[in-house]
Amino acid sequence: MKSLRHAVTLLVPALLTSVAAVALVVFAVARRVVTPMRRATDTDILSVDTGAQTIELRATADTVLPGRYGLFTSGTYGYVKLGAVLGIDGSAVRRKLLTQIETGAKVDRAAAFSGYYYSSPGELHLQWESVTIDSPAGTCPGWFFPASSDTWVIQVHGRGASRAECLRAVPILQAAGLANLVVSYRNDGEGPRTRVGAYALGAAEWRDVDAAITYALRHGAARVILMGWSMGGAVSLQAAVNSRHRESIVGLILESPVVDWRSVLRYQARMVGVHAPLPQLAMGALQLPLTARLSGADAPIAFDRLDMVARADELTAPILILHSEDDGFVPADASHALQQARPDLVTMPTFTVARHTKIWNYDETGWSTAIASWLETQGFSSSA
Repeated sequence: MKSLRHAVTLLVPALLTSVAAVALVVFAVARRVVTPMRRATDTDILSVDTGAQTIELRATADTVLPGRYGLFTSGTYGYVKLGAVLGIDGSAVRRKLLTQIETGAKVDRAAAFSGYYYSSPGELHLQWESVTIDSPAGTCPGWFFPASSDTWVIQVHGRGASRAECLRAVPILQAAGLANLVVSYRNDGEGPRTRVGAYALGAAEWRDVDAAITYALRHGAARVILMGWSMGGAVSLQAAVNSRHRESIVGLILESPVVDWRSVLRYQARMVGVHAPLPQLAMGALQLPLTARLSGADAPIAFDRLDMVARADELTAPILILHSEDDGFVPADASHALQQARPDLVTMPTFTVARHTKIWNYDETGWSTAIASWLETQGFSSSA
């Protein structure tokens, strides 16, 4: 008995230490989910030829893609535009520069490959103005591109992104006669910051989009189409089922959308070597008040409410989903599942090869045609 008590005395602290260690890991994983990301460097600039105006990058699944892209850099230039792939040699890819880099410019090695392409609204050479939208979280800046139609498209960017992500879609939407309101939301680095500054994965951000809908309706819009990119898709879907203006939301365009966070987070966990049951435990932690706070969230996140495949019956507006089968970051499985659940509402043309939110960059013609055709079919374009 004495030896048993001694064994228990040694075992209990060890078990408590193990439980505490697991809890710390779970909270760390959960915190990563809700903490706004800084732009991560994902490639290296190997050389720049200012005479030929070419750039050599470390080859990755993204940097070898054909098409037009952007590159966040540091040094003399903060952002440059990239054109065609000129050659791939082992671990290096050479591309045409579309932003001229002058001889003697300082270009640091670390860089981030981007699908934004346009970095500011002035680059579109369209009429636009800065606006402010009062949301429950505070003042959200936006860009407004006027048009002849009283149908407005409200564009919502993704996680770790900014409004500039949405600029690629403005020309094709304007060509259809639709006004564009490109918005920010809480904790995105441009919109207001909440108490702890954490993402709610759409569970709270939709209220800022609802405020943008109110703004649109008060400034001449009669009906609204929501266009969400990546996490902006999740935000837009939440607005579609929760907004006080549901009857005014007549369509959704979802680009590489998050339709069900659980499938996305499990996939992304596997990508970085985090294995079961940690992702499930982290999501569980984010759903309870105490552990959500310990995980860095403003409030508990109900993942069931964010599963729009399960809530597909609540959707009423037609939806266009643009999602590459080779997304590589947000798998297209849930998008297909939503299409299968609501074939009466969801149109999902097939795209391949293009990576996450880069369909426009890889296949601008196919992407633009898909949007224009859907708008005309639904009777939204001014030419319909």
